[in-house]
Order: sequence, then structure tokens, then C-alpha cells
Amino acid sequence: MGLLQKILAIGIAITAISVWYLYKNLTATTPQTNLQSTWWGPGKARKVDESIRPFKINISQEILDDLSDRLELLPDLTPPLEGIGFQYGFNTQYLKKINTTGGRGKPTSTVSPSSKLKWTGWTYISSTSSPNKSRHRPVCYLYYCIHGWPGSVREFYEIIPLLTTPREGVNFVFEVVVPSLPGYGFSEGASKPGLGAVQVAVVFKDLMARLGFDKFYLQGGDWGGIIGANMATLFQEKVLGFHSNFCNTNPPLYYIKLLLGSFWPTLIVDEKHVDKTYPLSTHFSFLVEESVALTDSPVGLAAYILEKFSLGTNAKFRSKSDGGLTHKFQLADLLDNVMIYWVTGSITTSVRLYSEGFSKAQRELGILSIPTKVPTACVWFPNEIRYYPEYFLREKYHNLLQNSHMKRGGHFAALEEPKLLAEDIFSAIKLMLDQKKT
Repeated sequence: MGLLQKILAIGIAITAISVWYLYKNLTATTPQTNLQSTWWGPGKARKVDESIRPFKINISQEILDDLSDRLELLPDLTPPLEGIGFQYGFNTQYLKKINTTGGRGKPTSTVSPSSKLKWTGWTYISSTSSPNKSRHRPVCYLYYCIHGWPGSVREFYEIIPLLTTPREGVNFVFEVVVPSLPGYGFSEGASKPGLGAVQVAVVFKDLMARLGFDKFYLQGGDWGGIIGANMATLFQEKVLGFHSNFCNTNPPLYYIKLLLGSFWPTLIVDEKHVDKTYPLSTHFSFLVEESVALTDSPVGLAAYILEKFSLGTNAKFRSKSDGGLTHKFQLADLLDNVMIYWVTGSITTSVRLYSEGFSKAQRELGILSIPTKVPTACVWFPNEIRYYPEYFLREKYHNLLQNSHMKRGGHFAALEEPKLLAEDIFSAIKLMLDQKKT
């Protein structure tokens, strides 16, 4: 593009910004921050048993037998094109390998959490891990980890011990609470419409109060990053600090500024991080690809979910016949996650969060555009599906203490790179504690 064309394009963009900004201010609604607790269960609100009880995963033999039968009935799949990996969706040759162990269709893994699961209210599941004992008795801080889609609490199994084990030279350690999102896994979904990411933030604040915790630190990726940001905005007196490997924001004129950066990227993002944002087509087009239809087939469900793990880990893995899944993960760990969705039948209720989370009603709340003063730390893994330049982050997070960039890893960092994520968490909390002392 020539210089005159760039100047013309920028002039048009500035004019569009001015008109849009004027329209936005004239028609904008005041962001709501006084959201109240809501009854999301069936029927009218009523008094419920608020006790906290131990929860143990118990999958009926009937469900397991049905799963085995369905795996045996896998139909003939259309062969992939020659020399093609995951570019056209999940590779059906590799799908057959996943479905077969020793010549028979069998689940290759079972869900067996090492932490104690509890429920409260309208049947939430949260995993609570207490810190390991230490002679030094370090100060314990509560850490609240929130997963995303199509993940589950299974994503945090590897990182929990890293957070609850005392470290040499570190005078604090964590007690970790990992809630299962409403409608995900063993947590019941809402019976009424309207449960978006903002409402889930209210639900999780209430859940922590029910568990007896008034103040806490937050961590989240994917939906967990969005919900965590909402909690850090709505409940700034309760959130001691927020750490995310998927920091989100929606500052004024965000999309216009992002578009302007297409013409002059370094206006928006540091030169060394330009390739994480531009060209925009590279970073958004692959997110809408679909493959094996999602039906009542466990193989179809596995293909759908595992494809997201492949692309979310590294978009370049599409050229590999196995989607690079076993390059960074143990297949059994990934199938644990698929099993959670299958045995609970929660794939439908889980994706409702997208419908509710991107609705007009949700956008009009404007929570992501409201600044927060909660101490915040963001960490970016190079293969993350979306990147927000620090320029934008500081418009939302006025107390951004750390903005790290890792050398490897992708969207599912807690499962893929638990050690790197844990290191960044400890580093961030130390900065937050040091700031508190001053």
C-alpha cells in the first residue's frame, strides 16, 4: 500500500472513529456493577440445603456399557486427503487410532481426581486442595482457579501440586479451589436463560462466601480469564489479586484501534509481538473451522474437543497427522477431559455460555470496559489464540504489575505447561504482596 493510500485509509478510519464515538456516547447505557444474586435453578426460588458435602465421582455401569457399545459401532469414516493432517478438520485415520486399543473400542482413561470434590447450592462441584505440610509453616493464600471451554477441572490436576507445595526461598503457599463452571462436567447447568460470564462471576463470588472465604486471589484462562476479570471488576474489595493467561479487555474504540493497527501495527503493539496480533486474518480465521459433526457419538465428541486442543496448543499443528496432540500432552489426560463431558452429558449446557456470554444483554452490561484497580498479572504464551497488547490492557487493568511473555506454550497452559504457569503465578503474587507492604 502506497503512502497516499495509507494516509487516505487513516483519514477515513479517523472520521469513522469520530462518528462512531459520538454515536456510542449518545446511545450508551451506564455499565452495571450492582448485580444481585439470582436463582438459576428450576421453578421459583426456594430455600435449599446449603451444607457442603463430600462428592465422589461415581459413573454407573450402564453409562460405561453404553459408551463401550457406541465405540464398537463406529461407522466407516471418510479417509483424509493425501498428505493432509488437521487442515480439513480432525484426521479420521488418527481418530480410528484413538478409538481403538488392542483392536477393541475402549475408553483409554477414566476420570480419577486426586483432590476432594464438594458441592454447594444448586449443585456446584469445586475441588479443594490444601497446602502440603512444611516445617517452615509458610503463609497460606487462597487461590481460585477457573477453567474454560472445552476444558474442565482436569486442566489443573498437574499444576495444583506445584501451587500447594512450599518452595525454597518463598514464604507463602496456596490453598487451591477449582470450581467446575455451571453446566460443565458435574456442575448442573442453569434452568433459566441469561447466565453469562458476568452472572457466573456473581455465582462464584457467592460460592466462595458459601465455602467460608471472604477474600482470595484469582487465576483463569479462556472463560476463566473473562469471568476472573469480571470478578476483579465487580468485587474489587474481595479479590486480592488477579492472574490470567488470557487477559481480556474491551476498552473504548478497541476494534477501531485494532483495525488501525492493520495499517501501522507498531502504533498498537510492540514490534517484537506484532506477529501475535497481525495480520488479523491469520489469527481469527482458523477459529471457525469445524470437522466431525457433534452428535450423540462419543467419537464425534472426542474429535470435536480434541481438535480444539490441537489448534489451541499450536495452529501449526494442523499439518501433523495427529494434530500434534501427543507432542505436548498425554492422550490419556486429554481423554479424561472428554470423558468428563461424555459421562455427564454436559456438552450442550457448556456451550450455552457462548450464547449467553456474547448476547446483547451481556454486552450492554459493559463490565469489560470498566477499569479495575485490583493488582493484576497477565502472562502470554506464544501460541495463544488471541493477544491483547499491553497498550490495551492498561486501559482496563490500572494496576498491571506484570505482563509476561513465555517462550513456549499455547491456550491450555495449565495442562500443557504447568511449571511455567506456576512460576509466573508465584512471581506475580510476590509482586502483589510486595506492593501491599509499601
